[in-house]
Amino acid sequence: MNQQWMQLANDIKALYGKDFVPLHEPTFDEKEIEYVTDCIKTGWVSSVGEYVTRFEQELAKFVGVKRAVAVVNGTAALHIALKVAGVEANDEVIMPSLTFIATANAVSYLGAIPHFVDVSYDTLGVDPTKLEQYLKSIGAFRNNQLFNKNTGRRIRAVVPMHTFGHPVDLDGIIEVCDKFNLILVEDAAESLGSYYKGKHTGTFGKISAISFNGNKIITTGGGGAIVTDDDSLADYAKHLTTTAKIPHRWAYEHDEIGYNYRMPNINAALGCGQLEKMPHFIKQKKVLTEKYIQLISKVKGVKLIVEPVNSTSNYWLQTLILEGNCDKNEVLEFLNKHGVMSRPIWTPMHLLKMYQHCPKSDLSNTEHLEQRIINIPSTPLKEVY
Repeated sequence: MNQQWMQLANDIKALYGKDFVPLHEPTFDEKEIEYVTDCIKTGWVSSVGEYVTRFEQELAKFVGVKRAVAVVNGTAALHIALKVAGVEANDEVIMPSLTFIATANAVSYLGAIPHFVDVSYDTLGVDPTKLEQYLKSIGAFRNNQLFNKNTGRRIRAVVPMHTFGHPVDLDGIIEVCDKFNLILVEDAAESLGSYYKGKHTGTFGKISAISFNGNKIITTGGGGAIVTDDDSLADYAKHLTTTAKIPHRWAYEHDEIGYNYRMPNINAALGCGQLEKMPHFIKQKKVLTEKYIQLISKVKGVKLIVEPVNSTSNYWLQTLILEGNCDKNEVLEFLNKHGVMSRPIWTPMHLLKMYQHCPKSDLSNTEHLEQRIINIPSTPLKEVY
């Protein structure tokens, strides 16, 4: 690799003051220790405790919704969000092929079928213009519901994913959903702290899912949440994620097949401490982005992804698009060899063996971007905190 990439690797290590820079590390201090220690001392470490309720309330307030239901991970959150929103077995669910596998897996858990569509270069998320044209060509209405003319199955929902924290064109997607009578369920796993036209992501659809995995902007160790303004959906989600148990002082009665998806109190305690720092983390991410803009400007044939128009991104993962003659695998090999952890974007879903049979649109943008996107270290800079 040329000297420009060596300089970039050295600049990133100097930025963090490390000889090896991970992709994204969690940041903790005394507050998280205090809350987690309280759980241990009181013995309330499992799925019942005051921190779960507190985390749900504070998260709902931060996002700007009525309700949040804390669960064990983001995949579980999306699974239940889709179920309570009305997705059923044999339905088709529209989603980007360029996404983390959890989006497709959550649909599959319901016996539904992922239906892959292309993304926009501007947002890296579902392209509403291409989506509308595609649905016009393959869709047909029966009893005011959209069906796939090629498979005969009902197309039930659209699940846009806010890639690396950058909001999709929500106005365009909402217009498509309204036109084709489709349910909007946002995969906001990566976009806590991101806004579209001043409104938090995850608040535009019927119900949405967030992730708190260890590499997210805040973490509960492992964890996720369902967020919605619909009390009935939130109540049902809470019921299903607590094994569908009918409340009783001692009896074990369950009224349907449920899921043991409850977030433990000790994880929620960690989340409470993390959530208090969200404004600081967002500020740190912005500063990091400004520094990367300066560093990347010195490297030819590389573009740093910045927040789309009308959007405020949390910049969860810093993202490069390689242009010209840059080879993705060569860049990944070089940066990782020289102490800068970097990773490719996910293998598109339609290329994975278990999803190759699924319906799909033209995916030319997806396949082009998959060969050119890498993520570089994105841990918030502590000097700003």
